[in-house]
Amino acid sequence: MTDMTSGLARSAQILRFLIKYRSAGVFTGLDLDAATLVEAGEVGTEGRPEAFVDDLEALGPTFIKIGQALSTRPDMVPPPYLLALERMQDDCEPVPFDQVRQAVEDALETRLNKVFETFDEVPLGSASLAQVHRATLRDGRLVAVKVQRPGIIDTIRDDLETLAGLAGRVDRMTDMGRRMHFADWVHEFRKTLLAELDYRTEAENLDRFNAHFAQYPELFVPTPVWDLTRPRVLTMELVTGIKATDITGLQRTERQLGPLATALMRGYLDQVFVHGEIHADPHPGNLLVTDDGRLALLDLGMVAHVPPKQRERLLKLLFAAVDGRGEEVATEAVDMGTRLEDFDVERYYRDVGQMVSRYAARSGARAQSEGRLMLELVRLATACGLRTPPEMSLLGKTLLNLESVAQALDPDMDMKRVVEEHLDQVMRQRLRKLLSPANLASELMEVQELVRESPRKISDVLSLLADNRMQVRVTGLEESHLLESLHKIANRISAGVVTAALILASAMMMDTEGGPRMAGYPAIALLLFLVGAGLGVAIVVSALVGDRPVKPREERGPR
Repeated sequence: MTDMTSGLARSAQILRFLIKYRSAGVFTGLDLDAATLVEAGEVGTEGRPEAFVDDLEALGPTFIKIGQALSTRPDMVPPPYLLALERMQDDCEPVPFDQVRQAVEDALETRLNKVFETFDEVPLGSASLAQVHRATLRDGRLVAVKVQRPGIIDTIRDDLETLAGLAGRVDRMTDMGRRMHFADWVHEFRKTLLAELDYRTEAENLDRFNAHFAQYPELFVPTPVWDLTRPRVLTMELVTGIKATDITGLQRTERQLGPLATALMRGYLDQVFVHGEIHADPHPGNLLVTDDGRLALLDLGMVAHVPPKQRERLLKLLFAAVDGRGEEVATEAVDMGTRLEDFDVERYYRDVGQMVSRYAARSGARAQSEGRLMLELVRLATACGLRTPPEMSLLGKTLLNLESVAQALDPDMDMKRVVEEHLDQVMRQRLRKLLSPANLASELMEVQELVRESPRKISDVLSLLADNRMQVRVTGLEESHLLESLHKIANRISAGVVTAALILASAMMMDTEGGPRMAGYPAIALLLFLVGAGLGVAIVVSALVGDRPVKPREERGPR
């Protein structure tokens, strides 16, 4: 009973938070009046972005992570709130060291002093999900030990269950939910967050990124210590250095940081368009300039995987944007997204064309950010009735973070030129792979199979035509809105005929003499009239309540 009461109290707390900011334009999509008011600054004290971030932090670790995820969704959150979310702090009071010691010893199944020569009690950092301690192994290696906060996973699972239930009801009962598909977003967020809570996944990401960045000696990823890594404890090589955004002008003159910025952009573009992975959280706090002049990448728990076809379309979209081909950018975005019933295709193509033209016309210090361009595409899509895939907004947010770090390292860097040159290189690599002997052999085998099977299949079709046995089967009609409407019409007509017959029969029997009477009228006639009148009222009420507009029809792009 106590668990049920606490669960209901938590649900009520979350619901109050959602209702509070629903009226401020958050979670509404940018095409609604509420969001327009927020952009114009017409919000009350309770709807201010700073208060929104404070309330998220007060709700606990699940909602801090939700805030980080929402910072990549310009289609759900107005611009002032996006800026506030980017400043969200994930610093928390550290867990007492006794609990940390117990958690590490339980995970490693041995005492702390048997594995580590030293283990600092004061953490290097303490966040909502974990904290990191400096330690020394028995062989003298310096390591960082990431320890998950005790009991945090149960809290997060309960919050995610509550959110999933609320999102499902919103999707079923509101037009906004049907447009935004909050349940899908919560489902994807749940998968990403639970994967982040298993530190073996982060260790695998560290190894994989290390291999992918092998051709970029300027970039450094710490190596995990697999023998001392468990689902709730991650041990990895210790990295020391200066945050990329804390580099001073004097330090820039003492060392060449331009190559680091270029390598960072090129390496991440390779991650997305060659290897199909997006590091979802490359913010400045996770990038350190080491003492030996390299750029270290930390906190690889949140990595999104991009399917090959989606990766190819994102590459075409960004390549067309850099080249100033606005119509192709809009076409790729439409093919990747889901077109709602009210999708304004002409407006979308016109607005995207104008935006890409402005982007292509600028260069050097005046050049528009590629990340900002991607987020603007998502914002325009939502306003025009197009639901874009999450990879677009995630790529935009990642590029924005990378650009801020690159500008901190090298303020004179021409971001647009670096992106354009590297995209050219990626396209050349794809063409070489396409023309490789193995790929050509595979294509020739498919052509050979087509040529071999074609005569038999053509003969089968001609035989069916000659024998008048050709059939075309149409499926899906039984689930269509047309059949549903026809059933509704037939039911209404049948009920109306029965109602009219009952009322007519009661009227004809009113003059009947004899037999039982009620209130001075023949009882049977009065009974038939009451039943008919009740059915008539029921039909009218059903029409008023049940005849709602058809749900918006969604049309996905070609897969």
